[in-house]
Amino acid sequence: MTPTPSTVIAGGGIGGLTAALTLQRCGIEATVLEKAPALKPLGVGINLLPHAVRELDTLGLGDALAAISVAPEAISYYTSDGTHLYREPRGIDGGHTHPQRSVHRGRLHALLVNAVTERLGQTAIRCGAGLTGFTQTRDGVVAHTATGDLRADVLVGADGINSVVRSHLHPGPDPLLWSGVRMYRGAARMAAFLDGQTMAIVHGPDGVVLVTYPIGDGLVNWVLQVDDHPAGPLPGYARWNRPADPDLVATHVAGWKLGWLDAASLPGLSEQVFEYPMVDRDSLPHWGSGAVTLLGDAAHPMYPVGANGASQAIVDARVLADELSRDPRQGLRRYEQRRRVATAEVIAANRRMHHAGTETTQDIARVTARYRADTERSHS
Repeated sequence: MTPTPSTVIAGGGIGGLTAALTLQRCGIEATVLEKAPALKPLGVGINLLPHAVRELDTLGLGDALAAISVAPEAISYYTSDGTHLYREPRGIDGGHTHPQRSVHRGRLHALLVNAVTERLGQTAIRCGAGLTGFTQTRDGVVAHTATGDLRADVLVGADGINSVVRSHLHPGPDPLLWSGVRMYRGAARMAAFLDGQTMAIVHGPDGVVLVTYPIGDGLVNWVLQVDDHPAGPLPGYARWNRPADPDLVATHVAGWKLGWLDAASLPGLSEQVFEYPMVDRDSLPHWGSGAVTLLGDAAHPMYPVGANGASQAIVDARVLADELSRDPRQGLRRYEQRRRVATAEVIAANRRMHHAGTETTQDIARVTARYRADTERSHS
């Protein structure tokens, strides 16, 4: 019988932690290496699509997730003068077996951290041990970290959009590609709008788009997308995860008259406002080699369109564990075969979705229907 492989996961984000849990459920030892000196509940709101919620439910985390999140029943599309264009059912109402979940990223991350330490032990997550490189050997891999070397049978690079593992596996040109859109994000402390279980997407003048949804605990998450620059490789001046001036951000939605929401108040009601360029990368021809592979944003960074980023990482984690437990020798390549094509299709679909015109009810219905069809394969 082939022995069960030991696995080192570079990156203690949502994808890396979920991978540790799915591997442990399959009887595979996992250690998470995290460069931060401590794991803190950072970020703002995210959405988990029903297929990702299904995976967390399988891990026994469904009730805990439900307690810290909101299950949106629909997305409603509006213009900035309050005209309602279209309503798209989501989650259970959209015909899925599981709900969609809107949650503060920090609360979800804390839930996963607690689950990993409870199930895998207090030393399963090694903080301050960021990966600096790796060396493949005849019988596995040696992970080089800031605190020393660690031997394992498998190394999984779940170390995010600026992945060390990816840069070692693919040392050639691999630029971040900017859509030209700058995103401002925050979580406003306020009462939920409409029925409290609706996401809203509002199209304003000059290409400005507001995406907003309640995430529980008296918070409403919002993302403001502003056309800022021609699309192309990310320039050096594109600010990333930096604080933004709430008053300046509010000017982009000044004068909007939605009726059910004062859009200009959102930045001022938020503890912090951040800005990011909307970026992705071109799909890779292959993810890994030998005993090393990629997962999540390290493998397939994509536009935050359709709530697929974290959701795809969670599905990655389940497929990785399934394939490694079935065949420790060929499992990584089988995992990559299943997930590389599926996530490449999502990257392409997100680009189409972002650039598609959605000015009328018919436009929105057409674009959202095509997007659902384009991304359906990525869920399994």
